[in-house]
Amino acid sequence: MDVDCYRRAMTAEVVSPEMHDHTPASGPDPEMPARKPASLRDPETPDSKSPSLPGWVFPPPQGFVADDLDRIPHLPAHTELIDGSLVFVSQQRDFHTSTLFLLHAGLLRTLPADHRVRREMSIRLADDQRPEPDLIVLGPGAEIRSEATFYQAQDVVLAVEVVSPESKTRDRDRKPVLYARAGIPHFWRVESQEGRPVVHVHELDEWTKAYTVTGVHHDRLKLAVPFDIDVDLAEIDHL
Repeated sequence: MDVDCYRRAMTAEVVSPEMHDHTPASGPDPEMPARKPASLRDPETPDSKSPSLPGWVFPPPQGFVADDLDRIPHLPAHTELIDGSLVFVSQQRDFHTSTLFLLHAGLLRTLPADHRVRREMSIRLADDQRPEPDLIVLGPGAEIRSEATFYQAQDVVLAVEVVSPESKTRDRDRKPVLYARAGIPHFWRVESQEGRPVVHVHELDEWTKAYTVTGVHHDRLKLAVPFDIDVDLAEIDHL
């Protein structure tokens, strides 16, 4: 089966397990033993158990592509595409939600008129890369569309990841590499220290296409790039 046929099959409605008990139109294979109907199988045999995962969870031979996130039915909210594989997001903790609120509100206070802030919108970095940062800031060249489900990397001037226990490897290691290679000029990684946000600020080195740490901010986030920013991080205690 070629990749396009596989993708169409996986993005169609999932076939019920009972349908797999029907004999193929071409007739049974004489070399294969007869298969019992579902109602007669031993309930203890693995063959009788219904699959626990829908078919679209399993990637096609070449991996998933960015457009698959918009056409796979029943895909969980905030699913990301990393290296051609689907990544599912766990329930978020209060620290994560409160930190996002604090940073979002802080960015809006000093945001230039030709910039926009978005929460939990994915970025298309490549055909097999479509992560979803916790926050992004879109620059003046971005085309704002109400029906958009993602933005292009060149639209983004800042990507922010609030590290969660289940996503720490992606947020600390893999995603910064992908954002840097795509040319996103600013990246913040936010860690929890005794329930308060600590913001690790990174800027892109144009020559190496890698991020350089320019500061670690504990109580106050005060920056001049990509625009004037001043956020009292201790305010999280009052949210």
